[in-house]
Amino acid sequence: MVTSGIEEGISQISKKGENEMSLFTFNFPIDVSFKTTSPFGWPQLVVSIYGIDFFGNDVVRGYGSVHLPISPGKHKRRIAMFVPESSSMLQRFTSWLIGRRPEFIDPRVVAQGEGRDVTRVRSQGYVNVFFNVVTKNIEKLGYNTG
Repeated sequence: MVTSGIEEGISQISKKGENEMSLFTFNFPIDVSFKTTSPFGWPQLVVSIYGIDFFGNDVVRGYGSVHLPISPGKHKRRIAMFVPESSSMLQRFTSWLIGRRPEFIDPRVVAQGEGRDVTRVRSQGYVNVFFNVVTKNIEKLGYNTG
């Protein structure tokens, strides 16, 4: 249960760096407070990345998700990104021609495994995310943060 903060939103826009690695940097702090009595359904960060294609259309470049770390401290997570694919060559050509490529309407599809086994996707790189986790009074609920 979210006790403060918003559940979803668009964070920021970034451009490719001009260094030799051509990295994208997002420095967007996320501050959310959660209240729970069990880690079941633990919160996840869902990442949706969009970009401009050759024709100037805004298209999806990747989706990915990661569970938030439970223990306090600084954590680095690597999110494997994927992109939905058309199911046939004709659909692929048509979507390329009209600039409407396959994408998920509901971001919860990315966070859940249910129903994704029948979706054709292509691997699309990685996103590195750093978390600074602070827990308060979690020991009172019987959890060992060790």
